[in-house]
Amino acid sequence: MSTGTLLAIIIPIAVVIVVAAVAASLIMRRRKLRERFGPEYERTMEAADSRMAGERELRAREKRHDSLDIKPLDSSVRDRYARDWTSVQEEFVDRPEDAVHHADRLVTSLMHERGYPTQDFEQQLKDLSVQHSRTLEHYRAAHDVDVLSTRHEATTEQLRGAMVHYRALFDELLADGGEPRRAAPA
Repeated sequence: MSTGTLLAIIIPIAVVIVVAAVAASLIMRRRKLRERFGPEYERTMEAADSRMAGERELRAREKRHDSLDIKPLDSSVRDRYARDWTSVQEEFVDRPEDAVHHADRLVTSLMHERGYPTQDFEQQLKDLSVQHSRTLEHYRAAHDVDVLSTRHEATTEQLRGAMVHYRALFDELLADGGEPRRAAPA
């Protein structure tokens, strides 16, 4: 076989292999992002101009999150927050709107204690999405009710729901390393 014939066979095979490797790499990156961000992946894709732009946004969130000093809590600090949450829940019986506002402040305080910036709600969502994507919808829903309640437009049922939503994120943030606490195997 001549050199030209060999090159005509080898070059297309090499191109196919390179294209397959690049495609596999992109699929793996996409799968990793989808697994890490869960429901937030689809939400970000819907809001983005393109899939590439959405994935670029998620990678930027990961990079920013990696630069934050997120830390676990000492057991005494966790216990204090747990007691504070119990107080907020008890307050709900007599003053549901106040309890929801206090729950919002307590979650924000806990975020700050863990090392998350807390100045801007939208940025909080982005920062939390990297490690807490599965409870992010809870936080959005609770925050929406908190905003309604500042105008005294939230029903008691909405306020109760907000407390449940805040609790989901609160529990996850309270656990060491940001991982939800799981029952020990029997």
